[in-house]
Amino acid sequence: MADFFDFSTESIAALAQSDVARSLQEDVGTGDLSASLIDSEQRAHATVRSREAAVICGTFWTEAAFRQLDPAMQIIWHVKEGQKCEADQIVLELEGFARAMLSAERTALNFLQLLSAVATKTHDYVTAVKEVKNARAQIVDTRKTLPGLRLAQKYAVRTGGGGNHRLGLYDAVLIKENHIAAAGSVKAALQRALCMAEQASFIEIEVETLDQLQDALDAGAGMILLDNMSLAQMAAAVNINAGRATLEASGGVKLSAVQAIAATGVDRISIGSLTKNVRAIDFSMRFKPLTLIP
Repeated sequence: MADFFDFSTESIAALAQSDVARSLQEDVGTGDLSASLIDSEQRAHATVRSREAAVICGTFWTEAAFRQLDPAMQIIWHVKEGQKCEADQIVLELEGFARAMLSAERTALNFLQLLSAVATKTHDYVTAVKEVKNARAQIVDTRKTLPGLRLAQKYAVRTGGGGNHRLGLYDAVLIKENHIAAAGSVKAALQRALCMAEQASFIEIEVETLDQLQDALDAGAGMILLDNMSLAQMAAAVNINAGRATLEASGGVKLSAVQAIAATGVDRISIGSLTKNVRAIDFSMRFKPLTLIP
């Protein structure tokens, strides 16, 4: 099996540095004209407050944003990565050069609000499934991510308690309707996919009917995606499958429906809206100048 991004602390820290460098270049460019109005030796203290309850995610990116502009910036987190904050709670404090603090503010908060939103939404789905008796379904993401920020968003899903589907087209095989049509049949598509088993972290095939499910099982499928099936169809699919393959439910899954889907007995529920339809968490930074250094 191929070796892909490992989501270790070291890898996430390196990813954050890269993402932030690109974002600061986009925002600051050749220099922050507004911040240049402030004395270069002016120091400041600031607090970042969450206006709503959330699961905090993005501390690596937040710290990278401030410290790429002021390596000695003092940062104190009052709510750690993966922990929940309450509405109107201060989540971190900063002290350092005022120019750097103001120049990095938007980049830092952009990452914090986006990744905390993904982690919070994931946590809500995971919590809902845990409340279903005997449910074993894992909440997983999809490739419906913001361009250039896929790994960051998939890390946020993990922080919220969910799991990751394939990272991209390069690490796993998902045989969809058009692949089956091009290959000629479910069996033909699966046989060709098995030739790439050593390159792929998994091979999965999408089905839309119970007849297709049976075809996939007969062809030896080990992982099957139930696309836009009704609750009755999903329950029937679980019975037909009888534990032979991993079954994944997918297709416009909403929080109001996730418990009923989990109750059918499927193994995984993939949800594109975890990373696609994200409402940012509301954070604000309040700034206080300190005595100017002579």
